[in-house]
Amino acid sequence: MFNLNFVITSEWLAGQLSNPNLVIIDCRFRLGDANWGYEQYLTSHIPGAYYLNLDQDLSSPVTTHGGRHPLPDAAIFAKKLESMGIKFGETLVVAYDDLRFAFAARLWWLLRYFGHETVAVLDGGWPGWQAHNYPVDSLTPEAKSGDFLPQPRPDWTVDIATLKQRKELSDVMVIDSRDSDRYRGEREPIDPIAGHIEGAVNSPWKRVTNEEGYILPEGEQSGLWADFQGTGEIIVYCGSGVTACVNLLSMELAGIKGAKLYPGGWSDWCSYLGGN
Repeated sequence: MFNLNFVITSEWLAGQLSNPNLVIIDCRFRLGDANWGYEQYLTSHIPGAYYLNLDQDLSSPVTTHGGRHPLPDAAIFAKKLESMGIKFGETLVVAYDDLRFAFAARLWWLLRYFGHETVAVLDGGWPGWQAHNYPVDSLTPEAKSGDFLPQPRPDWTVDIATLKQRKELSDVMVIDSRDSDRYRGEREPIDPIAGHIEGAVNSPWKRVTNEEGYILPEGEQSGLWADFQGTGEIIVYCGSGVTACVNLLSMELAGIKGAKLYPGGWSDWCSYLGGN
């Protein structure tokens, strides 16, 4: 049984829908259609769930550098959480999506980055909830009053300058979380340049779950990172600091502590290539 702070089941959540100390957040999103997730949410969602959009809520505006999904401004993010009734360090937040934790894990990581540890992702996500025929509705819950005082942990991240300084060190491992063909530069559907950061190894984020979006057993999570046990420092990245959080979730489940996120990811790294 996984730590409740990390992964919870639909069965458990279905029994907690009336819990006043619980806030459920729908994180469904598609990179090619920024409104898709919200439209799906308005059609049907877990009762009482709020919605957060990757572009608008879980990121700050894009600039020339910094990647496609820079981390959100702490104060702005805190106000959004407070409007859902979230109390810092107290409220249990459950995040879900329909794409194998791709966006729910971003919220899971963000909340912990800002100091809020009581957060979990829903195993199996929205498809799993529906498969069990648990209740759904289309109502948008009213705004509430919370109290969220963010306490960022800057040592959980690295910027491009730090990554350049550290990636060649013998006790530092850089992990690219994207699909293997993107890592190899054979396909690049989003960013202007294909390839990966020199020296990085590849561990695709989709390996953390099965095709139905359920987390692999704890032993298999540990197996994903067996080669990295004992590494002095692990730095994880993806295209823009989103799906890399699925790997960070997996590492936590496997007992690997202290892995860092390069939020800018390949989108930030390649923005400096070619004279940009």
